[in-house]
Amino acid sequence: MKRFFILCACLFFLISVRAQQNIQLALLKYRGGGDWYSNPTSLPNLVSFCNAQLGTNLSSQIATVAPSSPEIFNYPFVHITGHGNVVFDDFEAKNLRNYLISGGFLHIDDNYGMDIYIRKQMKNVFPELDFIELPASHPLFQQPFSFPNGIPKIHEHDGKPAQAFGLFYEGKLVCLYTYESDLGDGWEDQIVHNNSEETRLKALRMGANIIQFVFSK
Repeated sequence: MKRFFILCACLFFLISVRAQQNIQLALLKYRGGGDWYSNPTSLPNLVSFCNAQLGTNLSSQIATVAPSSPEIFNYPFVHITGHGNVVFDDFEAKNLRNYLISGGFLHIDDNYGMDIYIRKQMKNVFPELDFIELPASHPLFQQPFSFPNGIPKIHEHDGKPAQAFGLFYEGKLVCLYTYESDLGDGWEDQIVHNNSEETRLKALRMGANIIQFVFSK
């Protein structure tokens, strides 16, 4: 019964947030020593692109939230990135789980070096779930921009193909993990990584697909 009331409260928060005209995205501030703060211009640039191209009304101010904080329920979209270690204790894992099963969404964008850490930590959040690779036919890659080959390769590291994985809770995608793609690098200011405008546009369009998918589910 207690769990039921917690989930109802979480759902109320998320419904209230989605009803607002100026929705705020959030960056997850995790423990463990990894650089959660990397790619500081990526989310602001993605917001600007979505507001211009999709007609969204996302806030230009990006929130920072800890996985343990009740404030996480104020943000329907939470982004996590970095290069190194990630740690969720039992309370953080439980709070993230409640957030995600109540309607929240987590986008993990490996900035190179996160993979071995984040997979283990997400297993603490959802012990019963495994990451499933999304096929190129998934709706995430279809609109508003078409990606017939699935997740695009934005930044080269080890010559591995870009992949997109998902965690599905009761049939619904609640967590997207983009691996060997590095979308955040493409969202950043051009001067940071010296990406071509074509590459940046590809990354931003894929980001817009993610945002539209999240806010239409």
